[in-house]
Amino acid sequence: MTQWERLQQLDTVYSQRASDLYNRDEFPMEVRHYLSHWIEGQDWERASRDSSQAAFLFQVLLENLDNQFSRFAQEKDSFLLQRNFRRYKQNFQKYQEEPYTLASIINWFLVKEREILNDAELAQQVQTLQVQPTAMELESQRKVEKSLKDLKTKVEVMEHSIRCLEEQQDEFDFKYQTHLMDCCTEEEKKMQAEGLQKLLNALDKCRKNFLSEISTMLDAADVLSSALIDEELVDWKWRQQKSCIGAPDDTSLEHLEKWFTQIIECMFQLQKFLQKLDELVGKMTYEKDPIPIQKPRLKRRVETLLTNLIKSSFVIETQPSMPQGRGPLVLRTNIQFSVKVRLLYKASELNHVMKVTVSVNNAASQLKGFRKFNVLGTLSKALNMAESLNGSMVADFRHLTLKDQKVTSGGKGISDLSLSVTEELHRITFQTQFDYQGLSVPLETSSLPVVVISNSSQQQSAWASVLWFNMLCSDPTNVKFFETSPAATWPQFGEMLSWQFHSCGKRGLDSDQLETLAIKLFGKQQSYDNCKISWTKFSKENLPDTNFTLWVWLDGILTLVKLYLSDLWSDGSIMGFVSKGKERLLLKKKQDGTFLLRFSESIKDGGITFSWVQYANDGTPSVQTVKPFTSADLKQIALPDILCNFRMMIAENVPINPLCYLYPDTPKDQAFSKYYSEKTGEENPYLKYLKQKLVFVSDRNGCSGVREGTESDLSTQDRDPPSVSDAGNDDLLLQVLEKSPMLSSSTIDDDTLNSILDSDSESTIPEAFPPTAPHTSPSWLQDNFSENLFAEALSPGIDVNLTLHEFLNSPNILNGINLRMPPEESDDFFLNSGLIQELGYPNIPLTP
Repeated sequence: MTQWERLQQLDTVYSQRASDLYNRDEFPMEVRHYLSHWIEGQDWERASRDSSQAAFLFQVLLENLDNQFSRFAQEKDSFLLQRNFRRYKQNFQKYQEEPYTLASIINWFLVKEREILNDAELAQQVQTLQVQPTAMELESQRKVEKSLKDLKTKVEVMEHSIRCLEEQQDEFDFKYQTHLMDCCTEEEKKMQAEGLQKLLNALDKCRKNFLSEISTMLDAADVLSSALIDEELVDWKWRQQKSCIGAPDDTSLEHLEKWFTQIIECMFQLQKFLQKLDELVGKMTYEKDPIPIQKPRLKRRVETLLTNLIKSSFVIETQPSMPQGRGPLVLRTNIQFSVKVRLLYKASELNHVMKVTVSVNNAASQLKGFRKFNVLGTLSKALNMAESLNGSMVADFRHLTLKDQKVTSGGKGISDLSLSVTEELHRITFQTQFDYQGLSVPLETSSLPVVVISNSSQQQSAWASVLWFNMLCSDPTNVKFFETSPAATWPQFGEMLSWQFHSCGKRGLDSDQLETLAIKLFGKQQSYDNCKISWTKFSKENLPDTNFTLWVWLDGILTLVKLYLSDLWSDGSIMGFVSKGKERLLLKKKQDGTFLLRFSESIKDGGITFSWVQYANDGTPSVQTVKPFTSADLKQIALPDILCNFRMMIAENVPINPLCYLYPDTPKDQAFSKYYSEKTGEENPYLKYLKQKLVFVSDRNGCSGVREGTESDLSTQDRDPPSVSDAGNDDLLLQVLEKSPMLSSSTIDDDTLNSILDSDSESTIPEAFPPTAPHTSPSWLQDNFSENLFAEALSPGIDVNLTLHEFLNSPNILNGINLRMPPEESDDFFLNSGLIQELGYPNIPLTP
């Protein structure tokens, strides 16, 4: 089932999010729907970085649009779709010069779709854990539901009471008029007067009781209103604020919308009751009538409650974000962004009536020296029910742009707070007017503070500011936050980091990973709850012995996980954060060939490495570590394929794969085979062709080996060696043959032929692997690899690409070799025909 098909099967809340996502014009939903299989089969993330790949996909996209247009032309009822697809193609033509921009947009939409699916899956998992449907419902929400139910019941009772009051007054009025007109004796008139007095006393009592009921109802409404505005709405805003930086919190507004609508409807009903009292007083009043005395005070209370509720119900449903941005609340000048506002009171009479206008940095929040902006685009929209599936009152601004406002004094000014550009906080403000049932209320709401950048190079710093503000500050009006930014406690900081990994790889940080980071920051402690990290240490000061900050290092790892390692991170295959000292303690207790994956501490843009344990002939364990793989490496070969095909040269230049078990004891293929790119059988459409693959090969002197001994926790000497680009030339990324005599040397570039193994000399490597090591290559393979071949290929002054190409295309390459092919599942290229015969494989003649 495609991702798009899964989206269409989601529950209402999540299908609404998907619908809202495609309210944007950058990527039409119809194109996504009709080309879903093709779209999901392309690597748009790579195309966003590779202009040639982007240009290729751009042309194929246009061809697919033409093909779909032709299909619609043959269908009688598809005239509108035919017309729309012609328009879509014309719109996409604007990306002709920069097709990678379109690739970025499409990739952004696919990522957002996956986020919706992940949230829906998480909600489903939570639901399945509930013993009863309401087991996870908060106590406060149950109280709100009960209070609303009681309030609505009281309103229904009061409707009956005021009808009775009106009938009672009509009865008194009729008898009073009859009394005036009757010609009867004095005694009879006296008796009628006594009866009228009793009716008047009863009427007065009913009026007083009714006014008392309204007062009591308003007391209950006051409590309920405070619970909604000061508790539930505040809690939702805090959840939304945390969700902007990755927290997996529920930010749906369905409950709040239902509650606000119900209580506001009750208040409007009370307002009608008070108006009805005016009518009754107009027909009949008397001395000490309670209505003229008490009604003005009650009316003011109703209006105050309604005003507060209506003002609070105007909220930002979706915070400002750019389609191709790093995350919400980071905006770039001259780049379109979107934001959605919502009125939590649903009234069909207000559909398309209330006009919402947008502005940026109102005078109240403008600080001297801060940059000023003009907001461009569609600056006014009506709240309407058509832009949401459930009939909510929303205004979706999808084409807003910020532009620097020129200042008359020259330059952009210097902030009195001495803040950097990415520490300036600005707010997008929305205003409208509520006029309904005699109530007129001006409404205003503002976004969370946004960071405005002018260049993509500022994205990283801007996102750091967004993280820090929304982690620590619950006051969205505090645009001077970074003037005296508070420090974060370790529990706050660790939770925020865990959210970042959850956003990138669907899995947060566990206690061991957090402890490793805490030790890195604060040293070994009994408890880290009182430890604090400052804004400066997080984003401005370089880590010891490096030229980058803590955030730059962490962000590089997050980017690596998001682009290349999300599946491995999600299923727990990557240990990630573990000190070298602890790594050795863990591995040296395990069987030969056990390895683990961890992030590098010395690479600015993110790196991942693996270490494994091996045993010498005397049983002494040592831990080997390869140089970290960066995005440049993983862009060429996925990490599971590296683990599958990694080779290490031992005696006689025989390559073997030393990796056998993922820590603690999972066989490598069991852990990673589902991620291998190579397929067999019917799954592989290219099985009829002979294959080739990239293999990392290193001699045994190209990695660090550490014998068992005194271990320490993470320290400076434990850092990984320099990144791949700084490594020596001891190791080589070779493209070796697999069942194929054909190889193009153009598939190997100079950057690929780099050292990838850690060459630090903490200790020497054992002389050999134990004879019983499960991964030791058999002697038949050692006899058939020529040491001279590699020596010649790697001699100084020799062009490796040319030499390898000439060798592989030599007409005598196969002379003297009787090749017999192993079964399909084998990945090795056997050269020893005698062994093949011993294994009983049939002779397979090669076609010259």
